[in-house]
Amino acid sequence: MQTPISVQDKKSFIQWFLNHYQLKKRESVWILNYLVNHSEILANVHFVREAKFCPRGIIITTYCSDEVPFRFYKKQLVTTDAEKSFHDIRLNQDEPLYIQLNFKNAKQSAFYVAVLEENPYIPNEYFITKKDKQIAKRIMDKSLFDYKRKTLKHQIDCALDEMNEKKFMDLSEKLRKLEEAYLNQPKTLMQ
Repeated sequence: MQTPISVQDKKSFIQWFLNHYQLKKRESVWILNYLVNHSEILANVHFVREAKFCPRGIIITTYCSDEVPFRFYKKQLVTTDAEKSFHDIRLNQDEPLYIQLNFKNAKQSAFYVAVLEENPYIPNEYFITKKDKQIAKRIMDKSLFDYKRKTLKHQIDCALDEMNEKKFMDLSEKLRKLEEAYLNQPKTLMQ
């Protein structure tokens, strides 16, 4: 369980952030300043990654980032109108508010990481990439190949013990085809 971030730490961070970065949307500055001046609201603010998954989230971006300038998410609704989000913040002060800040080197910023919390709303499968799926498939293919190969080799040994030449030849051909098929698979991510 993560320890809660203090209101003072959040205030200090926002002030630092506003002093070091220029935001793409001026209303974002108003919102952050409003939060700094209202501790009771700031107590319900959580800095997270991927705020789009949160029931009530804001994405704020600086000029040094290529991300969208501003987004406000409330349940299934999304708006780029910062004034609407400002009114929602004022009217729903007791509801949790999740904020994602996009700025250059955000992941390396000790100041940001100090106030960053885990986002409890990110779906489990969100971070599974196409490359992850390819790697998992390769591992499965290799495991299946190894199992079939081991089974065929055992059956070939049994055929030899039984001196069953036909069975030996059939199983050897199956093994040859299995190995050939495995070796001729696309080589992406094989290593």
